[in-house]
Amino acid sequence: MTREIPERTPFATIDDMPPPMRAMIFAALDRMAADPQMRRVRAVAQRALDPRPGQRVLDAGCGLGEVARDLAAAVAPGGEAVGVDASAVAIATATERAGDVPVTYAVGDLLSLDFQDQTFDGVRAERVLQHIGEPDAAVAELVRVTRSGGRVCLVDTDWLSLASDGLPEDLVSRMWREATGARQHNPTMGRTLRRRLVRAGLVDVVCEPVPLWFTDPDEASTVIPLFNRSIPREAGFVPDELWDPWWAAVDQATAAGELLAFVTIWVAAGVRP
Repeated sequence: MTREIPERTPFATIDDMPPPMRAMIFAALDRMAADPQMRRVRAVAQRALDPRPGQRVLDAGCGLGEVARDLAAAVAPGGEAVGVDASAVAIATATERAGDVPVTYAVGDLLSLDFQDQTFDGVRAERVLQHIGEPDAAVAELVRVTRSGGRVCLVDTDWLSLASDGLPEDLVSRMWREATGARQHNPTMGRTLRRRLVRAGLVDVVCEPVPLWFTDPDEASTVIPLFNRSIPREAGFVPDELWDPWWAAVDQATAAGELLAFVTIWVAAGVRP
């Protein structure tokens, strides 16, 4: 059965979630921020964005704000880092966590950013476009607020690269069709980032795939929700009829030392002429 995909996936409407579900997502975001493999992804993105002292930079879709805080350090002294997210609760949390770090947070929509043209020297968006039904419109907004000579850096997952070993192939295929794939507007977003930047008129566009691999389901769950056992059954993320066979297969593969899960996240960046 094909599920109807809304204009924006649930990750773009966090404020509408019940508090327990929102707390679970925030905890997952914190785990991602601390995960060594996600740190590799972000290190690649930081090099691609190349923030420098005195610049003004934007993290669009900043979540809980940890990258914006890192950007604030990179553009000091004399620079400014701004984080924007659609979630007012996330922005409130990011602001509270910032403490004395010179960073500004605001609620905002990537499809209609509340900034003048050519406002920032660098703009980034990480794992946001996959949750938006109009990704090219969002890219156009990111380019609009970037100054001539400034850089735009996009980071996103290629969910069609998601694969595993040690698990029954037919079960994995069903999980993909009925769970993961049904929750993305564009599951191949990562591989399309370079093309979208080229079509948006950027030059000197570069891209780099960053492979992530896991042999432990708890570690995999930081990036791949299919392995996140803390998501309650009633949330429906794993279809009810697959719940028992899926976790039984994961446990069996883990006990045998055979589990392998991997996915690719792409980083692409370019310069506005």
